[in-house]
Amino acid sequence: MPDHHASPVESEISLPRLLGVLSDPTRLGIVRILSDGAERGWGQFSAPVAKSTLSHHLKMLREAGVTQTRQEGTRCFVKLRGDALEARFPGFLPALLSAAVADRIGDHVTERDERA
Repeated sequence: MPDHHASPVESEISLPRLLGVLSDPTRLGIVRILSDGAERGWGQFSAPVAKSTLSHHLKMLREAGVTQTRQEGTRCFVKLRGDALEARFPGFLPALLSAAVADRIGDHVTERDERA
């Protein structure tokens, strides 16, 4: 049975797909939140889009190799693949994040405390 939450191996992360996926402000906002290296539950992300749309954004990031997803029971957790991205495209992620923060791209995506 295939793993529906698998990310591509590092060597299969393509620059055109990466650039396309990260051109969306909501997906870039998710990456900004994940840039601290911590794993988060899907429910911790808040954006002015439907839950199904947010789920689609998370799927797009995973399929492009930007994130990895882990399922635990009925919950899914996501983590940025910073090491894989740095190995494949050195310096790309820090430069992208710096520009996104400076231009406030993705500010509309926030993190909610799941314990609340």
